[in-house]
Amino acid sequence: MDLKSVMADLEAAGTAENVKTYKQQGAGENVFGVSHTHLKKLKKKLGVDQDLALELWGTGNSDARSLAMMIADPEEVSPTVATQWMKDVDYALHGTEVAGVVALSPAGLSKMRQWRKQKSEFARATGYSMLACMLEDDAESVEDLECLRILKDVEMEIHRSPNRARHSMVMAVIAIGVYKPELSEEAIETGERIGDVQVDHGEMSCTTPKIAPYINKTLKRTSGRKARVRSC
Repeated sequence: MDLKSVMADLEAAGTAENVKTYKQQGAGENVFGVSHTHLKKLKKKLGVDQDLALELWGTGNSDARSLAMMIADPEEVSPTVATQWMKDVDYALHGTEVAGVVALSPAGLSKMRQWRKQKSEFARATGYSMLACMLEDDAESVEDLECLRILKDVEMEIHRSPNRARHSMVMAVIAIGVYKPELSEEAIETGERIGDVQVDHGEMSCTTPKIAPYINKTLKRTSGRKARVRSC
């Protein structure tokens, strides 16, 4: 399928009810309202296609951008493309989706380091989401010493960081505690010092968990098995 046919498919699959919901969640005006189930079907049909992913993202359509991140090839994501995607993000869902792709790209580590230190809400949120993705994929991809520095940064900065970034920072601390068992105690203690973190998720059903209880519960539940930290 080419760009024209995919866009026609997306437009036909959208519903007015989903459009209303997605707009309430921050998707903007350029949205068809396509269900995640349909996007996953298209993903399976299209396979990995970086060129088409670039074209879909370039449309600015919210559903097309989500599909773009589903079929993008992390190995083919250049630093320039990664930066452009991040700059385009103005919707929390897209930030999480971009993070999942760029985290696995050759530029993942450098972009995570750059973006988590940015002042802008979505850049910082994307950077910290990338850290969680990287640790889930390969806990050794970020060294322990760097994770310890990140724990300190989060503790100092989280309560004065932008709204969406606070959620990503919480999930990053949790990811360190879960995916790096040798740092679990440090992550839990950091979470206890941070305390409750208030995040306004708007119309989305997300909640921001308490760090220490989440880490303890996850480690207990997944003892001896691969753990997974939900992003929302």
